[in-house]
Amino acid sequence: MTLKKNLSQYFGYDTFKEGQEKIITAVVNGQDVLGIMPTGGGKSLCYQLPAIELPGITLVISPLISLMKDQVDALVEMGIPATFLNSSLDEVSYQKRLTEIRANRYKLLYIAPERLCVPAFVELMRALSVSLVAVDEAHCISQWGHDFRPHYREIPGFIGSLAPRPVVAAYTATATTLVIQEIKELLALQDPVESIIGFDRPNLLYQVVKTGDKLGYITDTITRIFPGQAGIIYCATRKTVESVTARLIGLGFSAAAYHGGMSPEERERNQQDFINDQLPIMVATNAFGMGINKPDVRFIIHYNMPQNMEAYYQEAGRGGRDGEPSHCTILYSPADIVKQKQLIGLNQTSPERQTLLFENLQYLVDYCHTNDCLRKSILHYFGEAADYERCGNCGNCLDQSEMVDITRDAQKILSCVYRMKNRFGLNMVIAVLRGSKNKKVLELGFDQLSTYGLMGEQSAESLREMIMTLVAKGYLVVTADEYPVLKLTPAAGRVLKGHETVFHKKHLLNLTAAKTRSSGKAIAPVDCDAALFEQLRTLRREIAKDKGLPPYVIFPDAALKEMAAYFPRTEAEFLNITGVGQARYDHYGSVFIEAISHFAKNNPITLRPRPEPVAPGPRVARPQAGEKEPKTASWEISYELFAGGLTIAEIARQRELTENTVLAHLIRCDQQGRTIDWSDFVDAEKELEIINAIGTVGLEALRPIKEALPEHYSYAEIKIVIHKNGLQ
Repeated sequence: MTLKKNLSQYFGYDTFKEGQEKIITAVVNGQDVLGIMPTGGGKSLCYQLPAIELPGITLVISPLISLMKDQVDALVEMGIPATFLNSSLDEVSYQKRLTEIRANRYKLLYIAPERLCVPAFVELMRALSVSLVAVDEAHCISQWGHDFRPHYREIPGFIGSLAPRPVVAAYTATATTLVIQEIKELLALQDPVESIIGFDRPNLLYQVVKTGDKLGYITDTITRIFPGQAGIIYCATRKTVESVTARLIGLGFSAAAYHGGMSPEERERNQQDFINDQLPIMVATNAFGMGINKPDVRFIIHYNMPQNMEAYYQEAGRGGRDGEPSHCTILYSPADIVKQKQLIGLNQTSPERQTLLFENLQYLVDYCHTNDCLRKSILHYFGEAADYERCGNCGNCLDQSEMVDITRDAQKILSCVYRMKNRFGLNMVIAVLRGSKNKKVLELGFDQLSTYGLMGEQSAESLREMIMTLVAKGYLVVTADEYPVLKLTPAAGRVLKGHETVFHKKHLLNLTAAKTRSSGKAIAPVDCDAALFEQLRTLRREIAKDKGLPPYVIFPDAALKEMAAYFPRTEAEFLNITGVGQARYDHYGSVFIEAISHFAKNNPITLRPRPEPVAPGPRVARPQAGEKEPKTASWEISYELFAGGLTIAEIARQRELTENTVLAHLIRCDQQGRTIDWSDFVDAEKELEIINAIGTVGLEALRPIKEALPEHYSYAEIKIVIHKNGLQ
């Protein structure tokens, strides 16, 4: 029960997210673990909570310096002693922390993998009691991953130097089947307990936009859908970052740049302004964002196509960490393919890895051109079979446009490329087809070609889209020469001879549904008082500024929304808010309660009972590729096992679910008319005591009921009595 107690006291949660309890319990019991959990799935809790339970110190190895500071700040705010060692510290601070570490002042120590090569640090760790080594971003150890870090290869030797060997826990949000296997082998995980939750992020809306006016698309999108809201625009090069930033600022947008060519001081200042809500738009290379815990990023736009699906998934995953909707958009152009192929060609690596990099890039290219569900395509890449054909929340699923026959136009385009001898790029082909008087067109004599001006009625944007379609369908290829060049493929002959029909989908994306969920100054639930929510955000911002902390370290948005929905005005009510632990209440509770009480006194409010904490919902195991989708609902499977004589605990172990989830299944079965004798779970004496406790403290939340009962009474028993007696 101490796990649940510490979860509530320090982190302010009554239930675990899916997959957390399984591996947290395993770590506390001395077992190695491997956690593959999506961004926002709660990976950090899986080593932070065990660190409180275990003796000695927990070592967290991470490549993300910014993450270290943010997580340490958040832990200290919760009352958990933690620190970090990295290159951002001056010598005096570094030595002071070493002294405190030797004195066993901390439960968690965050370090970069480079530190494992320093003999003095290794000797220090040998002198301490290291109970757990948590390897964050564990995919960095694999040469097959998108973000291989050579220093991660020092981790196995470092672990081997510690005696006794600590528990080893590996966590990542981004790993293919091949990478997962290599993580286990290279870290020498000993029969690890695995929790692979899946890669789906339902709150993210994925889309691919093919446009010749990328900046126009960005400014229109921000103005119409995300005014004043936080977003990241990723660019492939430093030059593009600076150009896009300057143009956005020139148009009146509040934006800043971030790339490796800037001074560390300027990068840090811009990053902190973004994290602290001082500016909403960050334009950056992929150097930005690793370890950034900002939860309210509402849009991620890739101005240039990233190098592979893993990089895209991780960068897009920085949106919507609070669970609210976020748009993730790739602005596609053929030139981006050439740029990425050139970068791969310059990569000093083995031929095998280079081949893999080209294959991974091609998967992302195919993703940009598919008409199928984009979410399904992402899941397939990571080896997860989607249990649907259309997700209903991606660009392709929301696109209501129809396919049109463009065979005649395709023949004109392909013929023009042929007559230009496969030697020129997209813009020159468009210029010839539209009959441009461009000086270069005339100098090269292209005005004498039979295809010159053949499509003069078409806009440049329309022609660009059709040419991109021909590239996607394999009739044209963009070569990675010094400049992007369009060339015919053998398949083009079938179109030119009239043996094959070409269809093209006009880009008519309907984002109305997504817009209504994302528009406005801040996203809040329907039953949340928007005015109070904004006041609490302002209060949080002021406190954060005074303390030099990111606002979300004080309280996450989700906590503020609950405060604005349930108006807590006592300590007990405030501690019932999700994400509010005892330390946070001690620090800030009285200030926020005063603000809430003042608002309630001066404004009409509607009091509503706070629902009981919800356990992680049942998740039907998704079939792997090639398997058939299970036909039986998850709750029915639990009932069949229960009817066969298994207990709730046995069902939970067999199905790898929490006992709360199994109980929720059985309650649903009862509501559906299945036979369940609840007296088998709670005897009459206990039931009476629980009913008396409910009569005393009410049904507003489960925690007060639990606290009014003897310690051996469980939440499950309370839920059963409430359900059995129809009290809710």
